[in-house]
Amino acid sequence: MKIVIVGAGEVGTHLAKMLSNEDQDIILLDNDQDRLDVIDSNYNLMTWNGSSSSFRTLRDIGVGDSDLYIAVTPYETRNISSCAIAKKLGARKTVARIDSDEFQKKENSAILKSLGVDFLIYPENLASVEIDTALRHNWARYWGELHDGNLLLIGVKIRSECPLLNCKLKDLPVTAHDFHVAAIKRNNETIIPKGNDEILRDDIVYFITTPPFVEEVRDLCGKRKKNIRKVLIMGGSPIAIRFALDYHEQFHIKIIDIDRDHCEHMAMMLPDCEILLGDGRDIEVLRENNVYQYDAFLALTDSSETNILACLTAKEFGVPKTIADVENIQFLSQAENLNIGTTINKKLLASSHIFKILLDSDESSAKCLALADAEVAELQVRPKAKITRSKVRDLKLPFGMTLAALVRGNKCEMIGGDTQIMPGDYVVVFCLSGSIHKIEKWFG
Repeated sequence: MKIVIVGAGEVGTHLAKMLSNEDQDIILLDNDQDRLDVIDSNYNLMTWNGSSSSFRTLRDIGVGDSDLYIAVTPYETRNISSCAIAKKLGARKTVARIDSDEFQKKENSAILKSLGVDFLIYPENLASVEIDTALRHNWARYWGELHDGNLLLIGVKIRSECPLLNCKLKDLPVTAHDFHVAAIKRNNETIIPKGNDEILRDDIVYFITTPPFVEEVRDLCGKRKKNIRKVLIMGGSPIAIRFALDYHEQFHIKIIDIDRDHCEHMAMMLPDCEILLGDGRDIEVLRENNVYQYDAFLALTDSSETNILACLTAKEFGVPKTIADVENIQFLSQAENLNIGTTINKKLLASSHIFKILLDSDESSAKCLALADAEVAELQVRPKAKITRSKVRDLKLPFGMTLAALVRGNKCEMIGGDTQIMPGDYVVVFCLSGSIHKIEKWFG
């Protein structure tokens, strides 16, 4: 598959590096040579210095033969016009990054579709939705929904009170096969576990289950759900503003920011929220604002390090739920090992959304949840696929993957060794990063 990515910023660079591991034909286009030079030559991709608005440049890179054209520069109008040109030149699918919800309105998105923009990516909105999900399911470190919410991927931090502590997977204290342990994150390593693997303290364990058994998983992990009403946000970033606009009726929100002009701007945009001028990094400021009385603390500044440290401070004050925006991917594993609650990352969220488009032309039949160093995909089994040739226990599946669950008709079920996968099934696959397209071959 030929993929053109426009914009060598954070999202474009991360996406290009990730897709280069998937045996794709990747071209990364940008008019800033310094940015392109940052891309390591070891990655399996081509860089091209040029303008995404230039017909000549787009023809030179062969955009007419591209299967997917992704414009993720910081400028939404440039992304939209670039996609429109690429579509007219023959690109099969186009994706444009946007920075406001205006383009997502039904009447406006239809116009964009007619211009040649097939899909829209709004990273700040994706982050806002992710924060809301984390607050609603605040006992979990991670919550992902597949197959319209009929299958759930839940990541839980294991503490000393967890009944599963030091249990081998084959000896879990359950009588029914209502969930599947898909992966274990231990220190900086993601493990695709076998029956003899143990669950240890401070592991993040990823469960695949269905909605009726969520409480069973929660109880097995020794967790309790807390009702979140009061939310304190440090940093008036675009994510913070988007979240406040979307959810101010659901939560009582206070935003602390260090910039006076920005505070005045937010006060006009968010009349239903409290806006405070101050430095959220200052412990005295947090104490004066009774941080210990809040149900959740969101650290959403532009600095990953500041956000991590601020969440640690909020935890020391006894705030039940903390969320940190960690945009430096190299910090994610270290952050997950600390007691800072949930982490969010726009690049991973945007990449996950684009993977939905990449894996299948019908978004309803392919979902992908991108974690720091693992991927979860929902793949449909085609007729005569290799995956249907025998029971799961007899399949010689690639290293670093597990088949977690399947959907057959309207029924969801966990996959065990005796499961026989059939054509037409939707199968949830958990694998290490860079393995999705190797696994796709098993599904026809």
